[in-house]
Amino acid sequence: MNRTTPATTRTRLVRLAAGLLVAVAVIAVALGHQESKSSSAELSASSPAGEADGVVPDGTTVFDGRIPAVARLDAELLEALRRAAADAADAGVTFYVNSGWRSPDYQDQLLREAVSEYGSEREAARWVATAETSPHVSGEAVDLGRATATAWLSEHGARYGLCRIYRNEPWHYELRPEAVDGGCPQMYADPTEDPRMQQ
Repeated sequence: MNRTTPATTRTRLVRLAAGLLVAVAVIAVALGHQESKSSSAELSASSPAGEADGVVPDGTTVFDGRIPAVARLDAELLEALRRAAADAADAGVTFYVNSGWRSPDYQDQLLREAVSEYGSEREAARWVATAETSPHVSGEAVDLGRATATAWLSEHGARYGLCRIYRNEPWHYELRPEAVDGGCPQMYADPTEDPRMQQ
């Protein structure tokens, strides 16, 4: 019979426990790494767009040049918006931006969400364009918030070349320099009637 001392037994138990802890730690790290890789892939495939993609924080105005959705608008459109906004401010009206420039990825995300919401690509196209055709992706369109701003622009926008393009989107404005002299062109019922969306 082999006799062991209590100190030897304790040493063996400590070594066994340490070995088990190391094994558990290795397994945990391996599983965590796999989960991390899986989560990263899922996140990149379905992560919501952020400010760098054109998401606009609440309270953003046409003067917030540090926000990419505003800063990346076409320079002439932004200049016209700022001139109009400065004049509208005299009437107590602020031009809040709901959407401006958008990255192609963000535009694609919005289109997927619209298809889900409206039930078909055809119906979604009445509200959201593809990344290839959207004037938001090129920085040539802005969606303004608050009815006071869109009402002010409906009355005064042509003076700045700022025109509403679609009857179903009272918030969507684009620059039409010829409107300064000839007024804004007739609106399309919705984007599906706009030849630019047929590309």
